[in-house]
Amino acid sequence: MRLLNRLKPMLVWFDTQSGLDSVATKDSNKLGWAQVTPFVFMHLMVFAVVWVGFSWAALWSAIILYLVRMFAITGFYHRYFSHKLFKTSRFIQFFFAFMGASAAQRGPLWWASHHRVHHQASDKEGDPHSPRLQGFIWSHCLWFLAPKNLQTKTDKVKDFNKFPELRWLDRFDITAPLVLIVTLYCAGFLMEIYYPQLETTGAQMVIWGFFISTVALYHGTYTINSLAHCFGSRRFDTPDDSRNNALLAIITLGEGWHNNHHFYPGSARQGFLWWEFDMTFYLLKVMSWCGLVWDLKPIPIEVQKEIKRK
Repeated sequence: MRLLNRLKPMLVWFDTQSGLDSVATKDSNKLGWAQVTPFVFMHLMVFAVVWVGFSWAALWSAIILYLVRMFAITGFYHRYFSHKLFKTSRFIQFFFAFMGASAAQRGPLWWASHHRVHHQASDKEGDPHSPRLQGFIWSHCLWFLAPKNLQTKTDKVKDFNKFPELRWLDRFDITAPLVLIVTLYCAGFLMEIYYPQLETTGAQMVIWGFFISTVALYHGTYTINSLAHCFGSRRFDTPDDSRNNALLAIITLGEGWHNNHHFYPGSARQGFLWWEFDMTFYLLKVMSWCGLVWDLKPIPIEVQKEIKRK
């Protein structure tokens, strides 16, 4: 019985609403082994590349899945679910929520609810991942490994919590990564049979397309919580430590213009000037031309005037 109680926290791997009564959810920065274990496992699996080898098909799968899922995170998890900076259909909403969940960064409601808390208390008491308050490593990749941050703050996302498909995806967020893994394995298996000249296998596609791509995506995304609050320029004198960083903007498809975003988080465009690369906004603009999204919130006139004064 004691062993079963110790293993109970593992239930959150499969159902994020299970096992929460068996872990500490109070204001403690203590890490939970049930959260640390899969995170470490993801990183260790990258070294399996030594056994599965290399192929161009596998490499391109890693690159494409990095870009597609980064856009799902930046364009939808962040600019849509967290800030409601445009509108879209229910189908597109769920499709990109599923793609974002396949990045293994939890479900859309969990992600958005914690991000909204971050904006309410950025670099102040209550911010879940502030380098100023809790240190660089905590803000980069430890904060979400603490049991106190396991639960979705449903009171912060009442607008999207009304959709049953989003609640389901948020609860069983492991579904999306598993679907991606199976899809990659099947694709590699079929290529091995029908296109042997590609020298690609199912295991190789999984290691490159999921594990390597996902770990790279992890740390690319995390830089906005950590590096973008430590290194870069500050065009606006915001009350937090947010900074603009062109390199991070490239890595994250536009999220690196973090000081811009914290000064005015109500714009779908985070690169306020023409030379500030914001691929996420460009892609959203193209989607708007196709009728897939609409009502992209612009940079207001008063903000544009403030930019010119800088």
